[in-house]
Amino acid sequence: MKSLNLVVLVGLVATSLDAANSLPGWNDGPNKSSIIEFVGKVTKAGSPDFVPEQDRIAVFDNDGTLWCEQPLYTQLRFALDRVKTLAPDHPEWKTKEPFKSLLTTSREKEVPVTEAQLMEILIATHAGMSTDEFSDMVSDWIATAKHPRFDRLYTDLVYQPMLELIGYLEANGFHVFIVSGGGVEFMRPWTERVYGIPPEQVIGSVIEVKYEVRDGKPILLREPKIDFIDDKEGKPIGIHKFIGRKPILAFGNSDGDFQMLEWTTTDQAGARLGLILHHDDAKREYAYDRDSQIGRLGKALDEAPSRGWKVVSMKDDFKVVFPKE
Repeated sequence: MKSLNLVVLVGLVATSLDAANSLPGWNDGPNKSSIIEFVGKVTKAGSPDFVPEQDRIAVFDNDGTLWCEQPLYTQLRFALDRVKTLAPDHPEWKTKEPFKSLLTTSREKEVPVTEAQLMEILIATHAGMSTDEFSDMVSDWIATAKHPRFDRLYTDLVYQPMLELIGYLEANGFHVFIVSGGGVEFMRPWTERVYGIPPEQVIGSVIEVKYEVRDGKPILLREPKIDFIDDKEGKPIGIHKFIGRKPILAFGNSDGDFQMLEWTTTDQAGARLGLILHHDDAKREYAYDRDSQIGRLGKALDEAPSRGWKVVSMKDDFKVVFPKE
């Protein structure tokens, strides 16, 4: 509830359309000025760059863009906890990797897994139940799960400047969507409470579901098969499939967002804005980019200057990182 109150407060402040007061968690500088200038151009009637409200689409990655993604993606942490919960029903996991290592390694220590093993973990822990049952599992877990370093709820480790930016954009007639490689049904139970973004404005990777009637009750059953991966080139495809309008603003933090930024900002008439959050603040959060296994940022960082994308420094541009406890 604390996070929702912060979002509401940000929204109320932003409705004044006073840019200087709407982004108090941002340090003054070129990147803050670029955001304010862009919003001014696309919202001012008579401006050559004016964009009608229905076309003011802004898309944000989630992990590492709106909340902390280190040292493990939060959804992966959820999956690892589910492995431990489900282990008594799967004695074969005692000798089968990667489950064997997951069950014999401390919670805080990372267990390297291949992409194929990651898919196996997600299928084993995210399928075989109804969509309602899965939503309840996520809601229960996210209500109590804490980050190993900060000892705070994961939902408290959202970036205050990004909450302010979402509120500022919405107050200026933007429709804000989350476009994440994470599972859409993992995010939807809590995004409205935390970010103020309703579930219908959340796009993510999707597991296959089928319609069944059990004991006279219709359900949607989560199948052990991935339907759609909303990452890299999948992000523009997901935006096209589920939004139907091209964004005019895209904000990401990794090479997984490259195609979303490229598609948003290339070969379109009018003003477009691409932004990348660079994690360079080891003291207040984490410092990582091209060598990281989580949120690797190399190609997008290298090409940002030539493409006109703004690289937002967490260290220099964020006056605060997380909301106060």
